[in-house]
Amino acid sequence: MEKKKKASFSGSIGFVLAAAGSAVGLGNIWRFPYLAAKDGGGLFLLVYIVLAFTFGFVLLTTDIGIGRKTKMSALKAYGKINEKWKFVGLLTFIIPALIMTYYAVIGGWITKYIVAFATGKGNEAAKDGYFGAFITSKAAPIVFMLIFLAMTSIIVYMGVEKGIEKFSKIIMPGLLVIIIVIAIFSLTLSYKTEDGTVRTGIDGLLVYIIPNFDGLTVSKFIGIVMDAMGQLFYSLSVAMGIMITYGSYVKDDVDLNKSIRNIEIFDTMAAFLAGLMIIPAVYVFMGKEGMTEGPRLMFVSLPKIFEEMGFVGNIVAVVFFIMVLFAALTSCVSIMETLVANCMEKFNKSRKTVSLVMAAIYAGLATLICLGYNVLYFEIKLPNGAVGQLLDIMDYASNYVLMPVVSILTCILIGWITKPKYIIDEVKKSSTSFKRAGLYTVMVKFIAPVMLVVLFLKSLGLF
Repeated sequence: MEKKKKASFSGSIGFVLAAAGSAVGLGNIWRFPYLAAKDGGGLFLLVYIVLAFTFGFVLLTTDIGIGRKTKMSALKAYGKINEKWKFVGLLTFIIPALIMTYYAVIGGWITKYIVAFATGKGNEAAKDGYFGAFITSKAAPIVFMLIFLAMTSIIVYMGVEKGIEKFSKIIMPGLLVIIIVIAIFSLTLSYKTEDGTVRTGIDGLLVYIIPNFDGLTVSKFIGIVMDAMGQLFYSLSVAMGIMITYGSYVKDDVDLNKSIRNIEIFDTMAAFLAGLMIIPAVYVFMGKEGMTEGPRLMFVSLPKIFEEMGFVGNIVAVVFFIMVLFAALTSCVSIMETLVANCMEKFNKSRKTVSLVMAAIYAGLATLICLGYNVLYFEIKLPNGAVGQLLDIMDYASNYVLMPVVSILTCILIGWITKPKYIIDEVKKSSTSFKRAGLYTVMVKFIAPVMLVVLFLKSLGLF
């Protein structure tokens, strides 16, 4: 019987936009700005950019290289490299399986805010307690979660070229344009406080891009480095099987070195612009105090800022949350695609069948996460000191524990068992040059594993 042809991207552009779409998700739009604000603005930016083109480059190149070399999804790819290491493939499957339980929930929250501002209820969304009242209600979060999950499932159901690639080619350029427009708009804002002080968007820009060394200690600097490293997992979608899966769809004639560089640039640019879009606006209306809101920034602080803008704020809010929805969709699609691709290989079933089954399973699991804020509510102290509910537990287990572990094991496998040449040869196969081959070797064997161990210990509260 003739072997069924494996799905693939049509070319380099399709792959880069799909991979960048996975990378440019809530990690960049939501998490990056509040980390930058918390960690000294320009100092965090500088550390992040250096790590993106060294540490992040190694993890991204390794994942994509493994995918194209083996032509398999992560669940089987590690076993093909070395039979004794196939358990790592199982770990990479567990990570997106856990993330998928709550990503659609957050996507539902974003969808709710689009509806609120689009129907003229922005003033209500800006009130204290609005977000809390919404997520603790029993029905609304589930309804909006199911809407978001349905959109994700339809794209995955349609396949790689007709679904994921086509969606990414339309959405990613549009997403970038919206981010740039809102970022420019943020720089034009100004606000006069009660004491007569005028804060402008340009003032906020300077706070964002100029490094703040006030009170900087070795311990704090290490903390900033760890935050930037953790952010790279979110930003580049590494260590969760996604880039291995996407790498398996890349044709052998695609210049892998150039594609990886383009993904790095696209992702870093999107992260920077996300900060440029949010931080100046927050600074203008809420000062430096507003920049310490952390994860609450998007759903609590920004609606207040949109309200302060008056009528135009309602329009900006709708455009902003639509942009965030697109970003969340591209990432959620990549997470679900990884699960679907693995199960298609494992159980030898069609994409349509697996997509429908997966959608049904996660409709149930995501509903449980929604109920974690009301019927199933409880609090538990996590090893890193945070207090969390069901969603936080899933996030901690996947992002703070399993992802560093998978990356450490992958560095050991590629750096010491199969040797870096395994990935370097794959990159060179279709590339005119690979100037960072030496950097890759040193990083994957020595530097990256040490940094990852430190990050893992920090996540466990031991560092």
